[in-house]
This record gives sequence, structure tokens and C-alpha cells, in this order.
Amino acid sequence: MEFSKIIERINELARKNKSEGLSDAEITERDELRKQYLTNFKNNFRQQLETIEIVDDKDDIKH
Repeated sequence: MEFSKIIERINELARKNKSEGLSDAEITERDELRKQYLTNFKNNFRQQLETIEIVDDKDDIKH
């Protein structure tokens, strides 16, 4: 599922939970979507960290 769609559905379930509560199936779906979101977030963050280059005062690049 696309990252923005995951967030959208998580928000829908959060609003429904506040207004009327969730069924057992919806709780399971919410938990799975949260796991997917965190996995995507961690992977994106890790990818950003891997592209960082540190340059010292001698213009040497360190990875």
C-alpha cells in the first residue's frame, strides 16, 4: 500500500475510534497499518542516513 494511503487509513481509523470505537477487524487492520508505517519510515530514514557524506576541514569525504 502506498505510504500516503497508509497514513490516510490510519487517520480514518483514529477518527472512528474516537467517535464510535473500532471492531476487532478494524483494530487488527490498524495495528498492521501501524507496523507498515513504521517499517516504511525506518527504511526511508535509513536510506537518508546512508546518503549523508561528512566532509572534514581537509575536504576529505567520510562515509
